[in-house]
Amino acid sequence: MSFALLRTLLWTDPLIILSTALMGTINLFVALFDNGGDRQFLMARTWSKMLVRIMGMRMEITGLENLQPGQHYIFAGNHRSYSDTPALLSTLPGNFRFMAKEGLFKIPLLGHHLQLAGHIPVSLVNPRAALKSLHRAAEMIRERPVSVLIFPEGGRTDGALEPFKEGAAIIGIKSGVPIVPFGLIGTREVIPMHGVTIRGGVVKVHLGKPIETQGLIFKNKTELTQRIRNEVASLLGVEP
Repeated sequence: MSFALLRTLLWTDPLIILSTALMGTINLFVALFDNGGDRQFLMARTWSKMLVRIMGMRMEITGLENLQPGQHYIFAGNHRSYSDTPALLSTLPGNFRFMAKEGLFKIPLLGHHLQLAGHIPVSLVNPRAALKSLHRAAEMIRERPVSVLIFPEGGRTDGALEPFKEGAAIIGIKSGVPIVPFGLIGTREVIPMHGVTIRGGVVKVHLGKPIETQGLIFKNKTELTQRIRNEVASLLGVEP
């Protein structure tokens, strides 16, 4: 057994469990007074910052100058590791909600929090239900100053960058909200795709320039999706 795995089992994992239990308990109380999920989002951000420290991630973010204060966006980028969630929650600015796979909402406690906080489930097997979720996300960010975060690959991936699904483009076209591509680097080294050892390390979040969606129509979604993927590939330094 390696030292890194031993440290994970005896130190890192217990701290993750304790911090999650603590913040989850506090969040249950906060949820009683939080219909829109904004206070719960702040709790989740605090929890994510705790996990970043526990897992030994050293966060670096670039491209914040591309964002306008007070503007809300659709954040779209790559997904490589379970550590992506705390990495992004701890660094991305503003108030946002995740587009998350439907199965996560069925996990006890976690699913309850996701639902109460206003995160949006997406079916990976039912296209009609998935489209309904995308329309719901577009409606939400039209009506409220809330951003949305989506992983267009559809889940964690082994490769450098998989083909993108059209969800981010659909939300952008339906809402008219700009899409901000992001490239996430280093989280796979923190927690490997098929591993359990937590190693820590530098994690970089590169934000691209917002892609305007005003005036686009539904038939533009394929072209827009490819543009988002090309921007993410550029931020990652890989071939489109």
